[in-house]
Amino acid sequence: MDILSSRIILRPRDYETTLAFYRDALGLAISREYAGGTVFFAGQSLIEVAGHGGSADSPRGFAGAIWLQVRDVSAVAVELALAGVVIDRAPVTEPWGLMEMWLKDPDGVPIVLVQVPEQHPLRRDTR
Repeated sequence: MDILSSRIILRPRDYETTLAFYRDALGLAISREYAGGTVFFAGQSLIEVAGHGGSADSPRGFAGAIWLQVRDVSAVAVELALAGVVIDRAPVTEPWGLMEMWLKDPDGVPIVLVQVPEQHPLRRDTR
């Protein structure tokens, strides 16, 4: 199987609230809009907020998380706090060496904002 592209599709209970969160609070750039949905750039991936398929009876969140790498997680923490975004866990260096901060979108979907320190193996060229 050849994977040509990928995206995370969210089907929120309240489309407008979730759209505003990703567009305005997180400041993600829009890749494209269509009747009933908006697709955002998220690094090398895409996050689609669909205005169809979800309902008030839909389960909140999902078993995974959205992982977004940022340059400076501490600066992003300040930026998001000033925008009124609730941060569940402030930036901390994990035992595996990544600096992570946790928050949730309006439907409770976990979002992990990650900074990869310069000395971390993910930054080293292993060729």
